[in-house]
Amino acid sequence: MAKFELIVALVNTGFSEVVMDSAREAGARGGTVVHARGTASKEISKKYGIVITPDKEMVLILASNKICDAVLENIYKKAGLATDGQGIVFTLPVDNVAGLKLE
Repeated sequence: MAKFELIVALVNTGFSEVVMDSAREAGARGGTVVHARGTASKEISKKYGIVITPDKEMVLILASNKICDAVLENIYKKAGLATDGQGIVFTLPVDNVAGLKLE
């Protein structure tokens, strides 16, 4: 099992602070925001009944696997699909980290 996880949150523009506040509440220290653009089709919007905003923010958070589940859950609770942030959140395993002490 990886010692660290990369938490990736894709949210509507303007919601990266909600993501970071939620992550910090669960024990994360910081993150990186990358401006992005979604490419979802209009058919998906009609099928699920949600408005898809193309401008997005991608928040990358490196966290210990000890707190990863709590961080992911808190972000989704406050910025997930059922919120104005309309975010999705997922994790990727990270095998090696240099330059950071996260524990």
